[in-house]
Amino acid sequence: MSTDASLRAADYQRRVEAVLFAAVEPLSPSDIRTYAGEGDLGAALEALQGDYALRGVNLVQRGGRWLLQTAPDCVGVLERARDVPRKLGRAALETLAIIAYHEPVTRADVEEIRGVATSRGTLDTLMEAGFVRPAGRRETPGRPMQYATTPAFLAHFGLETRRDLPGIAELKAAGLLDPLPDVAPDMVPGGEVDGAVEEEADGPAAGGLGAAGDDDHDIGMIDGGALAPRPVRD
Repeated sequence: MSTDASLRAADYQRRVEAVLFAAVEPLSPSDIRTYAGEGDLGAALEALQGDYALRGVNLVQRGGRWLLQTAPDCVGVLERARDVPRKLGRAALETLAIIAYHEPVTRADVEEIRGVATSRGTLDTLMEAGFVRPAGRRETPGRPMQYATTPAFLAHFGLETRRDLPGIAELKAAGLLDPLPDVAPDMVPGGEVDGAVEEEADGPAAGGLGAAGDDDHDIGMIDGGALAPRPVRD
C-alpha cells in the first residue's frame, strides 16, 4: 500500500472511531457510513477491534451492530459509580425470555406459553427498557401485533446474535429448568388453577421463569424456571 493510501486508510479509521465513540446506541455499518463516509469499513472495524482488544474499552459486534463497551474484566471498577439498576419483575422476565426464544410472537403466544394473561403494562415496560420492539402484524384474523427483541437487548446481555442464547442442555446443567413447587389453589391470584390467570402489571406470576420467591431481578439478570426454549428462529 502506498503512503497516500495508508494515510487515507488511517484517516478513515479515525473517523470511524470518532463515530463509534460518540454513538449513544449500537450502529449498523450503514449508520457508520452515514457519518464517516465511504471507505474500507470492514478493514477499519477490524483494525479498531484489534487496537481495543487489550484496552479498558472493547469494540464489539452485537446483532450486526457495533459499539464500544467496557471490557468485561473492568466492569467491577465502575460498580460504585453505576446507577442503581432498574428492576424487572418476574412477569417481565418471563415475557422477555419467551420473546427472545420464539420471536416474532404475539401477546396471545406469550399468554399461551406462560399460562397467564399478560398485561399491556408488561410489554410497555420491556419496550421502555429498549429490549422489545413491535415487529409488524401477523396476517391472521384480527391482525395481532407481533413483538421481537432489539439490538439493545443483545448488547445488554452480551450476545452477538440470538443464537448465543443458552440452549436446553445449558439451562438444565445450571438447574434452571427444574420444576417449580406446586402452588395451592388458594395461593394463585384469583383462586383459579385452570385457564389464564390475570396478572398484575409487572408483578410475580404463577410458574414460568424465575427462581421461586424472587419477585424482582436486575435488568442484567435472567433467572431460570419451567420454560424450555425452542430452537431460535432467525
